[in-house]
Amino acid sequence: MYLLAEQPYIKVQREVNSIEQINIEHQRMIYLYDEKIVTQNREFPIEDVMDISYRFIGASGGLLYLHTSKGVFSYTVKTSPEQFVKVYKDHMK
Repeated sequence: MYLLAEQPYIKVQREVNSIEQINIEHQRMIYLYDEKIVTQNREFPIEDVMDISYRFIGASGGLLYLHTSKGVFSYTVKTSPEQFVKVYKDHMK
């Protein structure tokens, strides 16, 4: 098993108290290996991943989508995942 690419993403944790809501951003990474894709809380065997796509939302980033046999998983990205997606698609040819 070897690393092909990695993509930073953020997980937003919302904390609400009686007077305000606070958003806390946690920096995380998605790792693309030749056999699987790994995030902090999930592992996807590469044969279960049908596609990867992304959509930019404004100038501050967008969403990276992992289309798997178990559903679609979205990840908030602040940098372009174009290279990550390209490496995945080249690997799956």
